[in-house]
Amino acid sequence: MPPLGRSAAGGEKVICIGSACKDIFFPTSEGIITETPNDLLSQKKITFELGAKYKIENRFESLGGVAANVASGLARLGVNCACYSHIGDDDMAEWIKQKLKKSGVGTELISHEKDSPSDLSAIVVDTKSGDRVIFSNQKANSYMEIIPEKLKDTEWFYIGDLHGNWEEDVDMIIRTAGENNIKIANNPRQSNIHDNVKKIIEIIKLSHLVFLNKDESIEILNGLGEQFSEPELNDETFLIKKIKELGPKAVALTDGIRGAWGYDGKNLFHILAIEDNPVDTTGAGDAFASGFFAAFVKAKTLDECLKWGAANAGNSVKFFGGTEGLLWEKQIEEKIGSLQTQTL
Repeated sequence: MPPLGRSAAGGEKVICIGSACKDIFFPTSEGIITETPNDLLSQKKITFELGAKYKIENRFESLGGVAANVASGLARLGVNCACYSHIGDDDMAEWIKQKLKKSGVGTELISHEKDSPSDLSAIVVDTKSGDRVIFSNQKANSYMEIIPEKLKDTEWFYIGDLHGNWEEDVDMIIRTAGENNIKIANNPRQSNIHDNVKKIIEIIKLSHLVFLNKDESIEILNGLGEQFSEPELNDETFLIKKIKELGPKAVALTDGIRGAWGYDGKNLFHILAIEDNPVDTTGAGDAFASGFFAAFVKAKTLDECLKWGAANAGNSVKFFGGTEGLLWEKQIEEKIGSLQTQTL
């Protein structure tokens, strides 16, 4: 019997395109948190003494990478999906694929870079807040090649973090989607926004569904060449409506513990984050996206999509890494009963 979220015959509902890696976590309470509210894009910072050595009592390993995280979340929630990524040819590569298969994700579209290590992230987690700083080594995935013939048999593309010649990859994905009537869900990363915000705006305009956090939204609006006031850029309602004006059918915006917003041009909802002593926030955005997206492709209402996203993210932060705490479909149905959304 195939794992939950995957049919025996393939025929994916969603192909998640982007990175797959291993994450290693180092929890510590030694960092000093500094509030910098005047820096809109970096309102909190953590510092350590230069030259010091800090003892880590425990370390944790987890599957990582946006495509891997979201695909794992979708598969557990009953969505037939595959991960399209490029990894190394080392022992870690097999470890990555086995982790994906455990959640029911198809790995047939994963390719390997010869004589290359798989991608790896070292993550320092502040145990006082559950927040983190990620040091990411993305090498193998930067050589990923988009081959249209491998991407035609699906209803959706989910585009996560792309590396290497990512602008060319975006062009190829857009062309393949257009030629095959495939819808695009897009979660642009800050590194791509920094590189070429105009290209990110281009794909947002062609996307059916867009996921952004507050900082990413601010950077994208700044890339429009218009003047916005500081109060406007601090207003999530303003941000999500301006992103929606670019053309996507629906937008989901997150802002950490302040929760998430969903907007489809008619309905605007907000849901508070589930605060339950978070252990680690790594992958919480991906957990939210996979929960929201799973509900969306199942034709749930917008407020239900927000509940699925919040429930998945709320459980994810109880564990180290982006996949350990992802919910299965039966579990998420039980958890959303107590959640409430606010109509704005």
